[in-house]
Amino acid sequence: MRASTPEPKVGDLIEIFRPFYRHWAIYVGDGYVVHLAPPSEVAGAGAASIMSTLTEKAVVKKELLYDVVGRDKYQINNKHDDKYSPLPPSKIVQRAEELVGQELPYSLPCENCEHFVNELRYGVARSDQVRDAVMAAGIAGVGLAAMGLIGVMFSRNKRQKQ
Repeated sequence: MRASTPEPKVGDLIEIFRPFYRHWAIYVGDGYVVHLAPPSEVAGAGAASIMSTLTEKAVVKKELLYDVVGRDKYQINNKHDDKYSPLPPSKIVQRAEELVGQELPYSLPCENCEHFVNELRYGVARSDQVRDAVMAAGIAGVGLAAMGLIGVMFSRNKRQKQ
């Protein structure tokens, strides 16, 4: 493993930092992860990898962690352990292995790789990066609307003074 990243344990969630988004996998032991990957997902594809998220189907793959990570950085991130009890590691691996090779529906907002691994670890499908993106878009929209309103009020005030 990389010097700065501890050895993952079976059932750990692996967060991989791709350009513009995070890819997620679940560690199943012996250096392998299982992950939901659009057919065109290529490790280390750089900015082009974002295009792989624009698909309706994905394949459950079992691959070496280092092959999936490529040149990107990663970390172990079991971020929901305080909210949900993880399933037993043997159950996580069993569920993951049963899905390998299957083609599943894929959609960024509700059936992405983060939903997939959280379902395996906790039995709860959720994606914080989708929630965070929606919130950021909403906040940006409110900010733009507020700026527009201030602009309208400013121009009215200016006209009234003239």
